[in-house]
Amino acid sequence: MTDLAQRVQDELLELLKKDQLVLPTLPEVALRVREAAEDPDVSIPHLVKEISTDAALSARLIKVVNSPLLRTRNEITDLSMAVSRLGITYTANLATGLAMQQMFQATSELIDQKMRAVWNRSIEVAGISHVLCRHYTKLKPDQATLAGLVHQIGVLPILSYAEEHDELLADPQTLDSIIDSIHATIGDRILEAWDFPAPLRHIPTLHLDFYRSAPEIDYADIVQVALLQSLSGSDHPLASMDWSEVPAFAKLGLETDQEEEDEDLSAEMEAAMKLLG
Repeated sequence: MTDLAQRVQDELLELLKKDQLVLPTLPEVALRVREAAEDPDVSIPHLVKEISTDAALSARLIKVVNSPLLRTRNEITDLSMAVSRLGITYTANLATGLAMQQMFQATSELIDQKMRAVWNRSIEVAGISHVLCRHYTKLKPDQATLAGLVHQIGVLPILSYAEEHDELLADPQTLDSIIDSIHATIGDRILEAWDFPAPLRHIPTLHLDFYRSAPEIDYADIVQVALLQSLSGSDHPLASMDWSEVPAFAKLGLETDQEEEDEDLSAEMEAAMKLLG
């Protein structure tokens, strides 16, 4: 690690320790929806009212409900029907994920490119996570999707910091080194600040522990497998990992060489990614 990378990493971690690092906040509509959904007495009309303040989000939720992933016999034509079909918790999680895209914006070209790359990877991992969860576990696909979307959320404060420091903008390799070293630690802190449910709160760190062996299948296992599948065939360092040594594959009941089954699910995964994008 270069002197610059070490210095910036130490500074960011110190700011995090002192609660002085500026962490991203969820878009307002996502905050309102999650707050409403946490009320045990919330009604569907109230949740619909909160979501309907964002026309684009409303339209995307209806689109998701009518997608091949969730579609029922009768077409869903309005937001009330969509929320009724999804349920309150599923709607809140999906709305959070769809609204998050607003956060991945930057003013400098380099940081904008990196943010788009992080978001695109997050969409891909989330889409794969959704399908893996539905087919291989009894966990909740909406939670798996959200887990995939936030697995790299800790990158955002690092990129925001870099946008204000020309020395990092001029040295993308050093920036990448810093991201690789500390984004997971920052990510856990962000999800804690967002008051995410316990099963998702440590996804940023847990999904990178490839030899972990939790007693029961969890969302970190799903995201881990989804990430490795998304990187397959690329030049990313993790693409060379031996999947047979990663316990999460066996926990999902996946053979590490079952290409035929993966291909059968590829269309469904692609559909999930398009919906999120």
